[in-house]
Amino acid sequence: MKILVIENFWLGGKKLRFYEKLLLNTFSILPSLYARQLAAITPKKHSVKIVNERYSNINFNEDYDIVLINFNFSSITRAFEIADTFKQKNISVVLSGWYPSIFPKEAKSHSDSVLIGKNETCWLELLDDFENDKLKSFYGPKKFDKSVKIPPTKVEIPGFMMTGAIEATRGCPYMCEFCPETNIPGGSQYFTRPIDEVIDEIKSVPQRTIMFYDNSLTINPTYTKFLFKKMIGLHKKFFCNGNVDVLAQDKELVRLSKEAGCVAWLVGFESISQDTLDSIRKTTNMVIEYTQAIHNIHNNHMAVIGEFIFGFDTDTKEVFDKTLTIIKELKIDIADFSILTPFPNTPLFKKLDSNGRILTKDWSYYDMSHVVFIPNQMTPEELREGVRKMYDEFYQLPFAIKRIARGLRWGVYPFLAIFVRNLVAMMGRRRLS
Repeated sequence: MKILVIENFWLGGKKLRFYEKLLLNTFSILPSLYARQLAAITPKKHSVKIVNERYSNINFNEDYDIVLINFNFSSITRAFEIADTFKQKNISVVLSGWYPSIFPKEAKSHSDSVLIGKNETCWLELLDDFENDKLKSFYGPKKFDKSVKIPPTKVEIPGFMMTGAIEATRGCPYMCEFCPETNIPGGSQYFTRPIDEVIDEIKSVPQRTIMFYDNSLTINPTYTKFLFKKMIGLHKKFFCNGNVDVLAQDKELVRLSKEAGCVAWLVGFESISQDTLDSIRKTTNMVIEYTQAIHNIHNNHMAVIGEFIFGFDTDTKEVFDKTLTIIKELKIDIADFSILTPFPNTPLFKKLDSNGRILTKDWSYYDMSHVVFIPNQMTPEELREGVRKMYDEFYQLPFAIKRIARGLRWGVYPFLAIFVRNLVAMMGRRRLS
């Protein structure tokens, strides 16, 4: 069979210029690893092509037997447009991703079948059924157990990619009320791949730099330490996610990450208020540990990429100035600022929806850049402008130069990470509309 796998990340038809593609590819990868995992495990008797509209166009005139489209909420309109186009050509369509997993019946109206959850085993079953003209409407969700393996991701992808990708662990047991990852079928089930299997895949990745797609590599410190020890000497550089508690308390893990090739830790601080963190059940974060966690990372010559969210019920208009002051004092190297988004099926969405605070159910606006609910202690416009202000002020040239200069002390890769991300932010100054 001839199979097309589409990782859909729609840019509204905007074509990226060469330097924008280069900057995106330097320290980012395609928006989903899952579609590539499905392609990687597809039996070799089939022909598989991967396309992502961020980098290339879809050829609708090419003849395929079946098309899989993996997408999130914000790209729903484009994903359905693609699906409908292929269906009009009598080509079978399968949908997967956040939206299809939460609203499978709605997704089925634009497809022949829906793959629910992260469900590689059912993908193989689906292909077998398709070949035998027995395609089912829905596949999954499948309960994971020790017999289920996270598949490899080694698969050829079109275009020039400077950063590879890998997944060593899957799932997250913490269940923060706003997190869409843990509130899709199977999302809270945590399990690991055999370390030797992960090492073999890392060795096979052609890129020097890779990104761990794991929700957090600090959930199981014992596993991660063994992994990092095995990675020493592989001459790879990598980025990974981690939680404050372990990064603050486990200096050995942080040290081993550097020895293994870590360039930067992505940390979901979310808020500088302990009351806020407690209210959203972010149990891994204690504000009093922020300084120590950052010190441990910096002391080992790695960068800190901090993620912050605004719009929680405890947030007032003063939260923006307070956060800006504190994160400058903490010497965070790179920061991402997002608007709280109540993704469907999360406890946050259910709470706000029951209270009549959801402003729109047009899922294309659920991208963490639009205000889709009524905040508790500010207006939607104040929330939007506050996040815009965070980007404008944090990435002012004098402060960005200080961060970049600080990164010079830590080696080429941390410096480049800080330089590129700050440069991209200064050039774009992310606009919320």
